[in-house]
Amino acid sequence: MERRDLYERLKNGEPLSMYNPDFAPAILDMESSRKVIHRINNEFHKLEDLPPLFAELIGKSFEEGTAIMPPFYIDMGKNIKIGKQVFINHNCTCMTAGSITIDDRVMIGPQVTLLTANHDFDDHNTLICKPIRIKENVWIGACATILPGITIGENSVVAGGSVVTKDVEPNVIVGGNPARVIKRLNKTEI
Repeated sequence: MERRDLYERLKNGEPLSMYNPDFAPAILDMESSRKVIHRINNEFHKLEDLPPLFAELIGKSFEEGTAIMPPFYIDMGKNIKIGKQVFINHNCTCMTAGSITIDDRVMIGPQVTLLTANHDFDDHNTLICKPIRIKENVWIGACATILPGITIGENSVVAGGSVVTKDVEPNVIVGGNPARVIKRLNKTEI
């Protein structure tokens, strides 16, 4: 099976056993990602030396002004899209089987977890994935967790430690477990 077809199936929520031969391209991507992640996380790098390593990890050059601080953890590096002027702080974990899209001008705090995969309750070897989309000008606070299938609307803030279980509308602050709207932001606050 083609890698692109596999990821399209996963992104669309099609259940797929990790032992199905169709899952083989994902296993290869995980192995490739682990090799690069090991170099990023276990060797010293000057900040200006990191973009080529992350470009190798995600399969394309970093956009203008984008930075990721190690250590960084990702299972399938080529299944994430990262926009311009994105800052991802250290200890971020991205499980990308269902795909993650991060638009421009997003800030992600330390120890944030982005999860696109879940497991079938009857067969724990079967993945059920949903994509995550983080729209423009979002700030995700430290230690927040974003669950599968979530879209975070533009100009919104996710408070530190929150667990986001439902879509976040634009121009709000959400917080808690589960996250709920704490405040609506007006144009002068954005």
